[in-house]
Amino acid sequence: MRLRNLNTFVKVAQLGSFHAAAQQLHATQPAISARINALEDELGTQLFIRDKSGTRLSARGVQLLPYAEKLLAISQEMKQQIGEETPKKGTLRIGIADTLAHLWLAPLLKHWQEQYPLMSFELTSDVTITLIRQLQDYQLDLALMVADQSNIPQLVTEPLCSYPQHWVAAPQLLNTASISSISELIQYPILSFPRDTRPWDYLQQLFKSLDDTPVFHTCSSVANLLALTQQGVGAALLPEPIIRNALDKGELVKLAIEDQAPELAFCCSWRLDDDRILPQLLANSSREIMSH
Repeated sequence: MRLRNLNTFVKVAQLGSFHAAAQQLHATQPAISARINALEDELGTQLFIRDKSGTRLSARGVQLLPYAEKLLAISQEMKQQIGEETPKKGTLRIGIADTLAHLWLAPLLKHWQEQYPLMSFELTSDVTITLIRQLQDYQLDLALMVADQSNIPQLVTEPLCSYPQHWVAAPQLLNTASISSISELIQYPILSFPRDTRPWDYLQQLFKSLDDTPVFHTCSSVANLLALTQQGVGAALLPEPIIRNALDKGELVKLAIEDQAPELAFCCSWRLDDDRILPQLLANSSREIMSH
């Protein structure tokens, strides 16, 4: 008997809806139905009654519910106890957004080494669309990346952290000019993260309403974007932690643009069919470290 099927059964029972359970479990409704059908076939009984009034437990479903809840609770307790006390050995493949790698990779890896000294970590830095594809293709076990708006059924996705973004430029680029609107920004080259990233999409929408558009230079490395901005190559919209030191040293100045940029949100994702608890434990520790 698969615990995932039992967990699905409990969710449907709690929410009274296959559709609501699918949303909460990040799965498609056909996948939820397939799990319930498999459990009913295994037990040889109908667990839910579905009619015009909605979805409710059958008499056998009511009888099963407390047992399913107990089994899931025992399973979770076992994973926590064993996970905390038994060293894990093997390799975990982790994809990480370049901005997060620049800010947090060293403290994250140090913490993971201390918690799981027998584990090896293979680290990859790339854009979100690539990290999602690698997760789906079983090339990664965990991704820490820029949050994507799309709901991907095969993945569990949870919030990680977010940072304010500010327009900045080197003093020598501005030459005493005061910039307060995006229409004034187009006279300067704009330094950006690559195409098909959320920051790039935001900039395209931002300048879309103007009659003219600026020249864009893209780079996948946030360290290089920062260096290019400091050297006066162009203006850039960058996360606040990345530019903090340069602002304090006077190497960059903040532009008082009227249009307030949204925060850059990050998330953590792992595959729904990954029965191991380690990806989730590493995601939780990443969230805790990044909150400090």
